[in-house]
Amino acid sequence: MTTGGSDRLDLGDGHPEEPATHDENAAAGEGRSLTLRHDRDRGQSLAEQATMLYYRMTWRMPMHRLRLSGKLPLRLLAVPVDPVDGDRVQGMAVRAGYFLFRGLKKKHEKIDFAELRLPPQFEDYVHRFQWLRDLDTAASRDQAVPVAENLMNQWLDANGGVIRQPAWRPDNCAWRLLIWASHAPLILSSKDLIYRSKLLNNIARTARHLDRTADKAQSSLGRLVAWSGVVAASLLLPEGRVRQIVGEAGLEKAMGEFFFADGGTVSRSPLNQMEAVILLSMLKQVYIARKEDPPVFLQEALNKAVPPLTALTHFDGSLGNWQGSGATSAEQVAQVVEASGVRARPLRQAREWGYQRVSSGRSVLILDAAPPPIARMAVAGCASTLAFEFSHGDCRIISNCGGAGLVGATIPAALARGLRTTAAHSTLCIADSNSTSILADGKLGRGVSEVELFRRDVENATRLEASHDGYARRFGLIHKRLLLSRSDGLELRGEDMLIPDGKKRRRRKDDIAYALRFHLGPDIESDLVSEGKGVLLRLKDGNLWQFRSTSGEIQLEESLWVDGMGIGHEVRQMVISGAVGRGGGATGWLLKHMG
Repeated sequence: MTTGGSDRLDLGDGHPEEPATHDENAAAGEGRSLTLRHDRDRGQSLAEQATMLYYRMTWRMPMHRLRLSGKLPLRLLAVPVDPVDGDRVQGMAVRAGYFLFRGLKKKHEKIDFAELRLPPQFEDYVHRFQWLRDLDTAASRDQAVPVAENLMNQWLDANGGVIRQPAWRPDNCAWRLLIWASHAPLILSSKDLIYRSKLLNNIARTARHLDRTADKAQSSLGRLVAWSGVVAASLLLPEGRVRQIVGEAGLEKAMGEFFFADGGTVSRSPLNQMEAVILLSMLKQVYIARKEDPPVFLQEALNKAVPPLTALTHFDGSLGNWQGSGATSAEQVAQVVEASGVRARPLRQAREWGYQRVSSGRSVLILDAAPPPIARMAVAGCASTLAFEFSHGDCRIISNCGGAGLVGATIPAALARGLRTTAAHSTLCIADSNSTSILADGKLGRGVSEVELFRRDVENATRLEASHDGYARRFGLIHKRLLLSRSDGLELRGEDMLIPDGKKRRRRKDDIAYALRFHLGPDIESDLVSEGKGVLLRLKDGNLWQFRSTSGEIQLEESLWVDGMGIGHEVRQMVISGAVGRGGGATGWLLKHMG
């Protein structure tokens, strides 16, 4: 890393850039923004956790069970369309006698629905009856009904009369209610009147439980899901007018807590964003099934939620590896977008959602230009500030590891923790430490609290300039990154600088080690050239690219890339290591198409 890096990058025509006029800035979409993270947030306090624990304990009390009793509905008032297809492989597994989730299997004959003893996300998959959607996709109605009714009977016997976690957690209740309604022909076609009454009674009890618990869900996503369940129940069960009024008011409030103004989720997780789009699309179908117009705020939320999601897709339509997500396939993303009924361009600048997208020719650049989510909003939050991904055509060239939120057979919890670190992302890491700390309990601690961003789009290039203060408190240094993407998408220039922070002068006299990491995508052959100053990259489509460093040798090391199914693939990473003194330093690099 050279000392005293420049603030200016060549625009590619041999001349340094000149400041644009006000009109040029407006036309090109130039803008500077400052994003702040409330660093004092540490999630729920002990008092809040104790209150929630006591509240959940009241579910088992006789008074709560009495509140869930009431009139038995004779039928559902509508059967809405499920706008999302299930997973055929998982559906075939259900038909064959076991649940399959992210590589983990559980035989039906060995399952205890009262005590599943499975990873939390696998338990949610079972209790939400998401497997019912998979089964409906993989089997005919005649084949699916006996399996579905048998499993339904077992679940009702274990959980129908006992209100407990996680089966009766508000978000699980709401998902279960929506999926039961959408796939009612598989579970409500029986001529066994006792079975039908038991199921319909449970649906009514679930609705009454949601009435009393929706606002107590632990996360903003949980409250969004729970209130959606209340609204769905108001439309699917008789005498629901009052419930609908209350539910829609609660849902609109929950949307305000879950979404930023630009439509992105406050958790900054693409997984949560996809889940929210699916949820609202299913709720919209409930209105359509009842031949009612969805409220305006519901359609507006869908209209806003889709562009931030597609902003994180690459040229081939697949989703990037951000904030716990894996490389979700283009087909799955396209299905979610189609389910929403929204047609809109990807959001180029999402200042609150926190991602910047540059689409040039067949290349796409995505930059994380915001602090991580605050503690109470993050489940698998990552210390990924200023990381980027870059793809050309169907090939990801620079990526992040991803997958921290996809715990399963191939991603154990210990590995998932490692996938949340700064080193698992294509950015700069100082002294093998995270730009935002990851605490022992999994929450995000101190670190990045301020990100400054400047973007300029001109005719022949797009320039992104961003900085964060994640290392200022510990090392007295600001990380600043400049990225310059040529308009044809065949060249990406970058410069990473460590600048002394005037507010927090570092007292240490010894140099500080750093590592600049660039994780490669799958199916890329890499070879060192130019005595370690460059790397030749052979893509699976036959294209050749070259990566070069202006200072410091490049090392090729092992890495991991996680796909949307939570399966890890061995890849390599390019690492530029070095040390800087009190005055900081800078290094430039170039990624260029060679033919």
